[in-house]
Amino acid sequence: MDVILREDIESLGSMGGVVKVKAGYARNYLLPRGLAVLADRRNLADLGHQKLLIAAKREQERKVALTEADRIEGLVLEIRVRAGEEEKLFGSVTRMDIEELFKLQGLPVERRRIDLADPIKKLGTYRLNVTVRHDVKATFTLKVLAES
Repeated sequence: MDVILREDIESLGSMGGVVKVKAGYARNYLLPRGLAVLADRRNLADLGHQKLLIAAKREQERKVALTEADRIEGLVLEIRVRAGEEEKLFGSVTRMDIEELFKLQGLPVERRRIDLADPIKKLGTYRLNVTVRHDVKATFTLKVLAES
């Protein structure tokens, strides 16, 4: 089944693209959520006008993402955790912990957008990235300190 995407979907394509998907995926997920419309004759004819609207929407989303990236850029977050000998942590600092720190700062950052390959297991200062949008990234500093 061919559909026209109304939103960017990582696994499928970008806004305004015509993609072939399984009928059940379109019928049960994409169409009810408004993420896509059927690629019939009428919608394909209307695609030219919609591409202009999509371009405007994409530019607006990019401006919002740049504003959010500016708020995150250079931010210094601190977390205090229990640590033992040789500055090793009892446990680790994960994306979920970092997400909570952002929430306390009033920044809604999804944990899957935080670039952290492995949980942090030592005290120290770390430079990490957040993908605000697929083409907009921001860097922040995380200080992992021992509890007093």
